[in-house]
Amino acid sequence: MTERRSTAARHIPKKALALAATLVTIALAMVFMTRSEGTPQREKREALVPVKVAAAEQKAVPVQLQAVGTVEAYATVSIKSRIDGQLVGVHFREGQDVKKGDLLFTIDPRPYEAAMKEARARLDRDAALADKADLDARRYAELVAKNYVSSDKYEQFRANAQALRATVAADRATLDRAQLNLEYCYIKAPMAGRTGRLLVDEGAQIKANDDKGGMVEIMQIMPINVGFAVPQQYLAEIKTHMARGTLKVEADIPESGTKPETGTLSFLDNKVNTQTGTVMLKGTFANNDRLLWPGQFVMATLTLTTRGDAIVIPSVAIQVGQDGQFVYVVKPDMSVESRPVVSGMSVGDDVVIEKGLTAGEKVVTEGQLRLVPGAKVQISS
Repeated sequence: MTERRSTAARHIPKKALALAATLVTIALAMVFMTRSEGTPQREKREALVPVKVAAAEQKAVPVQLQAVGTVEAYATVSIKSRIDGQLVGVHFREGQDVKKGDLLFTIDPRPYEAAMKEARARLDRDAALADKADLDARRYAELVAKNYVSSDKYEQFRANAQALRATVAADRATLDRAQLNLEYCYIKAPMAGRTGRLLVDEGAQIKANDDKGGMVEIMQIMPINVGFAVPQQYLAEIKTHMARGTLKVEADIPESGTKPETGTLSFLDNKVNTQTGTVMLKGTFANNDRLLWPGQFVMATLTLTTRGDAIVIPSVAIQVGQDGQFVYVVKPDMSVESRPVVSGMSVGDDVVIEKGLTAGEKVVTEGQLRLVPGAKVQISS
């Protein structure tokens, strides 16, 4: 057995043995160099955490309240007939803009024209009788003064004249009412606005002051109102700033791509809603471009005043921990510290810091998840 092993070993070429030994030596050297040179670089890369930062700015920011609002027509009128009759004319289209005094509907005027003629004829007849009764009363007044007739006869003629004068007055009132009813046959717009859906058709029989609904609805949309509710804790502040002057209100239409409409605060409700704990406000807008439409939802922003010395940072820099809100502040030696802050109102994508930061300090806005207090950072562009 020993002799066979020694014989096999003698048959292995010496060059192959030398090559194998060389390869093993090179492999060990490479492993050693990789461990000795790669470890410090990897530790260096892990020590510098790439982050993005923003500087805290001191600037003027508006003090605002935001709430979801609903667009409301400045005025709404439901058109109803004041007389009975058949509708013989519709003089507008659905959704048409009308001016004050424009003719909207015509109700068959013929019955009311006949009633007016009858009232005028009755008035003329009774007026003639009243004139004759006055003459008779004056003539009998002269006769009774000369004792040609009895005073009872005179009193009878005088009472008849007075009764006919009262009849003439009643006839004149009847004529006025007949003329008014004839005017009611022509229904006109009581204000400028936009008509809605037509609720009656030509030829329909119309009832006076029908409780089931009107004939059409007109809404005034220039100007227009936006109603919104804010929490009651802001009520005192709102009243204080209203006493100092007119407050600005903006209405932003979500996802419209248009600039917010600007108006003024025109209404503060006289009570707080006990169910929601909010108070209702209204802003009035010129709405010249008609971007605001009744029933539309908008984001209403009420500006109370402007703070000139507010410290502002991007809202993404705010972190929330067990002890409350904090930010990572980058120190001059490129290490970070965890700084507790007190945040205030939001201004777009920024937030006002009431306490904890000064102007010019850099806060981390991206990469906070890899940070711990004292970690070294590398600022990325």
